[in-house]
Amino acid sequence: MTVRASCFGAGTIVNAIATGKGVAFGLALRASATAEAKPETFGVRIDVPHGVDSSLALSAARMTLRETDVEVGLAISVDSGIPISRGLKSSSAVANAVVLASARAIGVELEPLEMVRIGVNAAIDAGVTLTGAFDDACASFFGGIVSTDNRSYRILGRDRFPEDLVAVVQVPDRMIPKASLKGVDFASIRPQVEAAFRLALRGDYFRAMEANSAAYAPLLGVDETPAVRARKAGAIAAGISGTGPAIVALVRPPHVGPVRKTMEESASDVRVVPLNAVESREVVV
Repeated sequence: MTVRASCFGAGTIVNAIATGKGVAFGLALRASATAEAKPETFGVRIDVPHGVDSSLALSAARMTLRETDVEVGLAISVDSGIPISRGLKSSSAVANAVVLASARAIGVELEPLEMVRIGVNAAIDAGVTLTGAFDDACASFFGGIVSTDNRSYRILGRDRFPEDLVAVVQVPDRMIPKASLKGVDFASIRPQVEAAFRLALRGDYFRAMEANSAAYAPLLGVDETPAVRARKAGAIAAGISGTGPAIVALVRPPHVGPVRKTMEESASDVRVVPLNAVESREVVV
């Protein structure tokens, strides 16, 4: 059987690296995986776009087979429209898509959180995440706003933004690979991030997003100026996503044009992206 599944990227409200607790929301940036069941002797073979590390997809497919104890092979191909190493959760989306497609291709029904957990462990195994990014993986898979305790793999809350919001996303040319952050000490910003998380748990997502950005951006060497300009141009909230360097602004339609214009810079691409509130199981194609 051949199955194609799609999952989505996400943006950050509170980054979990400093405290182990995070809040993220779905963005309609898509990654897809096609999985075809093969004889066991075929093994697992991966086809990814040029420049994309295949280790994550390979780990996700192998872990799915290991968890389901099905003795088959898999041919996996991946394509993604999510910029990598920018903080837009490309790894979470790819891992989720590969696990979902693989499970369907071999005829196994897995619970959603089990699929997310397999993808998180695959990301850790592939070295594309510092913490496992359970918050990002949940926002990618379930859509909407998801608050999590990443250390215990627990979802603490789910919510949605108002339907009229869209994201204006600044995607700089430069990348920030996770491997480059292994020596960064995030302990110094823990109190600020804990305060941002408390705001989010109260539903004050916009202030939480900006407080989180103010804490992480200096430590990561990301310039918050585009976020500041976006707020002045009418964005409800704006800040760094993940470990950056992408900046995400939440905007109502009348302000999209001015916000987009003020976020434009020569070494970046600015996109208007709908928010995603659709669970990945509903977008298997």
